[in-house]
Amino acid sequence: MNITRRTFTAALSLAGAASALGLSPWQLFSPASAQTAAEINQAGELGDMALGSKDAPVTIIEYASMTCPHCAAFTKDVFPQIKTNYIDTGKVRFIFREFPLDQVALAASALARCVAKDDAPKYFAIVDILFKQQNDLASDALGTINRVGKQAGFSEQMIKDCVQSDPKIQKGILDVREHAYTKLKVNSTPFFFVNGTVVKGETSFEAFEKMIKPLLKS
Repeated sequence: MNITRRTFTAALSLAGAASALGLSPWQLFSPASAQTAAEINQAGELGDMALGSKDAPVTIIEYASMTCPHCAAFTKDVFPQIKTNYIDTGKVRFIFREFPLDQVALAASALARCVAKDDAPKYFAIVDILFKQQNDLASDALGTINRVGKQAGFSEQMIKDCVQSDPKIQKGILDVREHAYTKLKVNSTPFFFVNGTVVKGETSFEAFEKMIKPLLKS
């Protein structure tokens, strides 16, 4: 993906913000340790964004970056089928967790968090819009984030305060990414856990269905 110097400068001063927080946005930090169910299910300080019944027998957790083309393809081509067949019918709970691969992805994730607050359906809607405009994010990150934010009812100042000035949002997202890498061995996107079983990379609906159906019978 071609990110211009203007994009890096204007979208978010991530390196400086992360340094002030004692974090590195560019490096994956320490060696990963063994996974446990408690570690997989651990939500970050900002809380999980989830769709579907809390009592669903199957939980799918996705780690994704807003600048990842394979993540965008999954959201466009696979997720709607999972939602219709399994989330909306109470069989699957779907959790989306941010794993930004660059500062533009962090800025876009921060915007989605600020716009949605605790409204998960609204959050998923903003994520969907941003994925659909991924090419625009690559060529003009700040302009795209401002446009999407304004469409959601935010002023330009509100967007700036969220994306550039709110260390809690930035730190919350980066903490989730750090936990995912160090504890869960997440090292690429998209990366899924299906009832704790790892699924890496862009995966078809049929492949997910083969995993989900036996879990519904057990």
